[in-house]
Amino acid sequence: MSAHAPPTLKRTPLFERHLAAGAKLVEFAGWEMPVSYRATGIRAEHMAVREACGIFDVSHMGQIETSGRGALELLQRLLSNDVSRIAFGGDGAGGVGGAQYSLLCREDGGVLDDLFTYRLDAERYLTVTNAANHAQDLDWFRTHAEAFADVEVTDRIDDCAMLAVQGPRAREIVQAFSDAPLPERMTAATRRLGGAEVLVCGTGYTGEDGVELLCRGEDAGALWDEAVRRGAVPAGLAARDTLRLEACFHLYGNDLSVERGAIEAGLGWCCKEDTGFIGSGAVRATRAAGPAEKLVAFVIAGPGIARQGNPVLGGGEVTSGTLSPSLEAGIGLAYVPAEHAAVGTRLQIDVRGKMRPAVVKEKPLYRKGT
Repeated sequence: MSAHAPPTLKRTPLFERHLAAGAKLVEFAGWEMPVSYRATGIRAEHMAVREACGIFDVSHMGQIETSGRGALELLQRLLSNDVSRIAFGGDGAGGVGGAQYSLLCREDGGVLDDLFTYRLDAERYLTVTNAANHAQDLDWFRTHAEAFADVEVTDRIDDCAMLAVQGPRAREIVQAFSDAPLPERMTAATRRLGGAEVLVCGTGYTGEDGVELLCRGEDAGALWDEAVRRGAVPAGLAARDTLRLEACFHLYGNDLSVERGAIEAGLGWCCKEDTGFIGSGAVRATRAAGPAEKLVAFVIAGPGIARQGNPVLGGGEVTSGTLSPSLEAGIGLAYVPAEHAAVGTRLQIDVRGKMRPAVVKEKPLYRKGT
């Protein structure tokens, strides 16, 4: 896609920097986003994150702030995890809040989205949504908030840019221009990076250590430039996908949908039915009965790359597939009948009319040092 894309596509505050860096731009969830950079390419961007540091523009993600005395009660009703366990406290340099992964479910257990929620204050939370689901999620939050007193739900998508700095050197690079120690993994805190006030979150989507930075749109360019100057390699959506698949992280619209629930997806660990969240009854019933199918990780045994929608012989389908730069093999995720889900099970996947042998593997597919 050229720089003269239809005006209906939204652009992040870093769009001009992507152009200057020779990005190949594509439409993604209504945004014009870099899929890769011509000077590097997908493999080099992927390996930069695995071996040193990469930086991603993820400003297309949505943000919803929930605040007020009833915020916790509302979020306990909406989110599958136990929101009361997200800690908040002081560290001498500003409050440090916890981070938590959860699902947004329908009453029947179907997954509407997967989310990260950060606790910003005693009665204030920020939830990051997937780009394609943001409007739907916001409406879901606001509709259910009507039944709760003293709660304000605020759309923050236009107030925030978001950068992900990931890899073994990521913390070192960001720490070099931070005014205080960076928050640990699965926590978040406000820091000054250069001249900008930034919510620094110890989270990511690559299987590597690193941080995600939420800032004002006008500050994103300077933060990007400083991280790149110190060694972070710009990386696009394609490398983000290969990295998350090696780590076996779910992608909504591929591995998660309203057609399947948390237990089938292997996400029962982030569902706490006793909180009474929407869909908890359906999740409890599936957990007790056992799911009819499960999401498994696989590696192709030989040539070939499976893609979303490829059928699995004997039942099931591939939901995500790619060529793994780290493993140098075709990998992916697939829903298969529960009796075919054990590690070591051999599968046959129909890839455009050719049967490709695959083996169910333990998650994650990529582990440091193996």
